[in-house]
Amino acid sequence: MGTLDYSAQTLVDVGEDARDALEFERYRRAIRENRGDDTLLQLGDVEIARALGAVASANGSVVVRVLGVLLFGRREAVATLLRNHEVAFQVLDGIEVQANEFFRLPLLRVFEELEMRFRARTNEHETLVDMARVGVPDYAPAALKEGVANALAHRDYTQLGAVHVQWREGEVRIDSPGGLPPGVRLDNLLVTPPRPRNPLLADALRRAGLVERAARGIDTIVEEQVRNGHPRPRFDLSTEAGVSLVLKGGGPDMAFVRFVIKAERRGRVLGVDELIVLAHCWRQGSIRVDEAVGNIQRSPHEALETLESLAAIDVVESKGEGDDRTWAIAATASR
Repeated sequence: MGTLDYSAQTLVDVGEDARDALEFERYRRAIRENRGDDTLLQLGDVEIARALGAVASANGSVVVRVLGVLLFGRREAVATLLRNHEVAFQVLDGIEVQANEFFRLPLLRVFEELEMRFRARTNEHETLVDMARVGVPDYAPAALKEGVANALAHRDYTQLGAVHVQWREGEVRIDSPGGLPPGVRLDNLLVTPPRPRNPLLADALRRAGLVERAARGIDTIVEEQVRNGHPRPRFDLSTEAGVSLVLKGGGPDMAFVRFVIKAERRGRVLGVDELIVLAHCWRQGSIRVDEAVGNIQRSPHEALETLESLAAIDVVESKGEGDDRTWAIAATASR
């Protein structure tokens, strides 16, 4: 119902033997590598746990919260105390299963295991932009990272079932138990205020630098996919029982990647709304304001502002008047 932070719940009869010092070091390394909250680096293990809310005081003693085991628990403690926490990594070729691994590990260890497998399977394509070589990956690393982070931070840990990461030919699909949080719908994903299902856990991952600092991970996933010449991520397979994210990969649209790089060199870094609108113009030939409204999930006024901001740097141009007005790639902009 969205009224309880499960990661903040206390666990009975869990002592220091459930704690793994290596996981605290892993958390510190994540802070350094991801430019997280470096004030935590000055603290000892117990102080870090207190600062994150992984432990709490009750009746004069220290009790461990679910967050403490998820982040810093020994492998055996995670498997015993949090039976619903599991992550599956599967590589599928049609109906043939080439890899099928299941992890019941502290979260940062899960991140590392998945990241190694992503790197091993991601290819990079090169293109020339003004005589400079630019590498474009099959899957944007930041999109994969945020997709996994969202699944682990926002899954419903009270429900049975693993987070599934399925690597298929041309796409990666990430499924997590628990539907979209209350108030979050497919038609407002890009604009709704953040509503984490497990706020304490989400904050701890943010301070480690593992999730987007402004809590706009969906924006990051969309922006990275579009910027790297891939279709927008899909969430339409989500149900009340679980959230599904599909990232299309494979060969990127290198011409669009070059176009964006050149446009940004002439003007400024494009935002996620501008990239979405630009990709629609690129692939569909033109866009109307009402189409832009549906694409970026904003008001007609905001959609028009986005189009005009692109016109101001000579990336798109308008044709027609009134309701018949359309926007297309500017003739002066090189495709």
